[in-house]
Amino acid sequence: MSFLSAVGTRSLSMLEYTANLYLMVYVSFRATLFHQTQGLRTIFSVISAQIYFTGFQALPIISVLALGSGAVVMAQSQSQASIFGASVVAPFLIAVVVREIGPLLVALIVIARSGTAVASELGNMKVNREIEALESMGIHPYSFIVFPRLVGGMISVICLAAYFCAVALMGGYLIVRLQTQVPLQYFLSQLVNAISMDDYIIFFLKNTFSGFIIFSVSCFQGLQLSGSAHEVPQVTTRAVVRSVVYVVSFNLIVTILFYLKTLLKFGVLR
Repeated sequence: MSFLSAVGTRSLSMLEYTANLYLMVYVSFRATLFHQTQGLRTIFSVISAQIYFTGFQALPIISVLALGSGAVVMAQSQSQASIFGASVVAPFLIAVVVREIGPLLVALIVIARSGTAVASELGNMKVNREIEALESMGIHPYSFIVFPRLVGGMISVICLAAYFCAVALMGGYLIVRLQTQVPLQYFLSQLVNAISMDDYIIFFLKNTFSGFIIFSVSCFQGLQLSGSAHEVPQVTTRAVVRSVVYVVSFNLIVTILFYLKTLLKFGVLR
């Protein structure tokens, strides 16, 4: 806990912030492996609670966004199909929904719901000296607070993104069904043929690291609080801003690298 107390009194550069962030994550994993005062059952119960809040309770809003996004993307792709042919619809859907919209929208929803909740919860725990109480009982705070939220959050983001993509693609099919009589089996076969190994890699890479970024930043900001409860909204706001910047930057970098690889593959760039 000492390094968080030290950095909480001054502003950090981006490099220092990232270094302290990864140090916190390392300490949390190490404490979970070697400081089992509270037991694995307790850790799993906290992970389950985090998955329930972040994943299951977010399903309604994710469903609405996914249906709307899939319908809008399909409506736009219909114009492309009329120009270039129907064969471009499935790759277009996969590229937009699975690679880009799904990971980004899910990450933003998780930041708004769970990132703010985690940052404010940990900030209040620190103000109320609950973390010191855990230490007095011989429980390492990072193994009980940071590790379960980080693991549960990453699992939730991956599952929510997969659910988002499935619902969005079905929403796209509803638009197709309203305009044509395309069978569901044919539509699904076109999607399966359009998905490549790169799509799976990008999907898991973006969503895994998005979950890691959101919950590590939220935990770090909450534990940085060193004053009164009046600072809780401030650390929550900083958690949201930094999470959005990190997640959007990471998604952008992955997308750019993927398309550079594609251009190199087809010989456009040398």
